[in-house]
Amino acid sequence: MTSDGTTSGGCPMNRRRFLTSLGLGAAASAATLTPAGAALAGPAAPSRRPPAFETTFGRLFPRLAPFSPDTVALTEALLDIGRPGGILDANDDLSAGPLALLINPALNVNNPNNPFHTGGTTFMGQFLDHDITFDVGSELGVPTDPSRSRNGRTPAFDLDSVYGAGPMASPHLYDRADRDRFYYYTGGVFEDLPRGDDMRANIADPRNDEHLIIAGLQCAFLKFHNQAVDHVRRPGRRDPNAFANARRLMTWHYQWMIVHEFLPLFVGQDLVDDILANGRRFYRPTGGASMPVEFQGAAYRFGHSMVRPSYRANRTGQDGGPFIGFVFDPLAEPSDDPDDFVGGSRGDRRFIGWESFFDFGDGQVRPNKRIDTKLSSPLFNLPLSAIASGDNPTVLPQRTLLRHVTWSMPSGQDIAREMGEDQLLVADLPELAQYGGLGLDASTPLFYYVLKEAELAADGLHLGPVGGRIVAEVMLGLLELDPDSYLNARPRRWQPTLADRRGVVTGDFRMVDFLTFAGVDPVSRGR
Repeated sequence: MTSDGTTSGGCPMNRRRFLTSLGLGAAASAATLTPAGAALAGPAAPSRRPPAFETTFGRLFPRLAPFSPDTVALTEALLDIGRPGGILDANDDLSAGPLALLINPALNVNNPNNPFHTGGTTFMGQFLDHDITFDVGSELGVPTDPSRSRNGRTPAFDLDSVYGAGPMASPHLYDRADRDRFYYYTGGVFEDLPRGDDMRANIADPRNDEHLIIAGLQCAFLKFHNQAVDHVRRPGRRDPNAFANARRLMTWHYQWMIVHEFLPLFVGQDLVDDILANGRRFYRPTGGASMPVEFQGAAYRFGHSMVRPSYRANRTGQDGGPFIGFVFDPLAEPSDDPDDFVGGSRGDRRFIGWESFFDFGDGQVRPNKRIDTKLSSPLFNLPLSAIASGDNPTVLPQRTLLRHVTWSMPSGQDIAREMGEDQLLVADLPELAQYGGLGLDASTPLFYYVLKEAELAADGLHLGPVGGRIVAEVMLGLLELDPDSYLNARPRRWQPTLADRRGVVTGDFRMVDFLTFAGVDPVSRGR
């Protein structure tokens, strides 16, 4: 469910073709990674300097040793920790069906809901991940130097996952009749991604079609930009700066939501306030914004724990009733319109009613899961087509844990010590004591540590001190290091200029306002 590499269209992604579409050949340079940022240049752009981005991965804690030596015993232990039915599996009763798992409290005891997060929080977190990181080179479970592994996304919240290289360099993403605007499909009940005959989505980042919900978000961003073009154009006149102005309008409102809505949900408002007031302590890159593996390969993957086994996509798509399904169901019959939410298909019922995912005040929103060491069972049996490399394991937590070997990741305890935070004790991790002499209860893989810390320190409502600081410092740092972000606007203290969903400009802007401006909210859809 993150940049570990899933596909669009239910087909294995051709990495070379994807890199080529980004302008990333073997001789790619920093300049070829920033065409989307350059698209803001001109009278409307807040900065004429090209952003300085590192094109490879890096480390937050380069002096810390790996959590464990790379041995066969370690690999076997990680696979066992992440296996179906293992200690990370919530063991949801999938035989009860997607509706029962959604509404029956008795089926949520081992996989509790988060009363402060809506279901959309999970997938907006995934969308953010796809905007800043994509490991396109490392081999799973094989130790790799991060500085030699290329990041296929710019480490900036610049929406290059939506804009690609802009209308000049990525013309296939844009409306032929009006290059300032995106093209999207309008032939169904509601909008869909543009697709080829094989149903492969024609978008800047194929991962944003790996399932129905992320595809719906991508559509919402396409529609928001088009609305923004109409908003900034002078009536009756073609504005040569319309694309740049519209892009900045959407990007800054998106960045505002990251700082003021989603990051506080992920880490807690107090930590966000502390970092904004007192600065970053650990994410302080010297050569421009970079993507640390402690964030990319471990801490930010906390979102896996928030995924529900099933969702209500909408209230009317299934013969006038709700379309409810598992997020992934490898047992579903192959179909042009499958019963689960796997991407790469089109059908009248395959649209998102956002009232199920964000709170429009109509009582229809559903919660996501708490951040803890229990992951929903569909994530332990992904369709093979949902893995970019098309290889095993098809168990998401196993792939995440093996990534710790790839990056020679330090332990959660060592990072806590480096941060000056209280460490989890061996007594807090008794389930890991069974793995012989590996000592994983005293030197724990960071992903597992972050989940357990959130469970114990924050009751699963948000991340704990170690996971939270890694996530918050990197996300805020990417914004602070981007000369074109709203945090670096001139004059300073920019606030949202678009109206909220009630039509009032308040200086604030939330996801329900974003969806309303895009025209995909319940009222706009007559729902």
